[in-house]
Amino acid sequence: MFVLSEVSDLVRIPPHTFNIPIQHAITDELNQKFANKVISNLGLVVTIWDLLDIKDGLLKPGDGGAYVDVRFRCIVWKPFVGEVLTGWVSECNPQGIKVKLEFFDDIVIPKDYLFENCTFKPNENAWVWQPDEETELFIDVNEKIRFRVEEELFFNIKPKSSTEALALEEPEKKSTPYALKASMQSEGLGCVSWWS
Repeated sequence: MFVLSEVSDLVRIPPHTFNIPIQHAITDELNQKFANKVISNLGLVVTIWDLLDIKDGLLKPGDGGAYVDVRFRCIVWKPFVGEVLTGWVSECNPQGIKVKLEFFDDIVIPKDYLFENCTFKPNENAWVWQPDEETELFIDVNEKIRFRVEEELFFNIKPKSSTEALALEEPEKKSTPYALKASMQSEGLGCVSWWS
């Protein structure tokens, strides 16, 4: 789930940090730039682990900062396909279920990836699994569930132009750069309370 990944980047060291050790200044700038951000096809960066290589800094005319090429390792959250995770249901709708973790909430379980005999009840706003004719097991919002990761989805998010950013339209749904598609189709998955 957590992976140590090697990354290279060009880092700007601001002039007011020249009086502290270069390793600390670079680590602070890297954490500010990458922590809690998604790197495409890599995952969600948690923190910087260590610095592997620091090149000589270069000065750019008209800028007081130093630009340094750095090779470093960072801890990345990237669950593997087939991994079983535990989270909480954040939303139920006719298309499926949205799940959240303590630090990540872009997990979707489409209706086709739920148990057989699962139906959505709009008046309850919940999914119901009927393993037999007498039993109804509800999947409600804020229920603790286990699910299996089926697919990682990375999206390129293009920045908005200045006219789009200034437009006073109704807020549209925020697109996400990284999401997980999950399933609940085998024993032990679904609501944790069902199996205890």
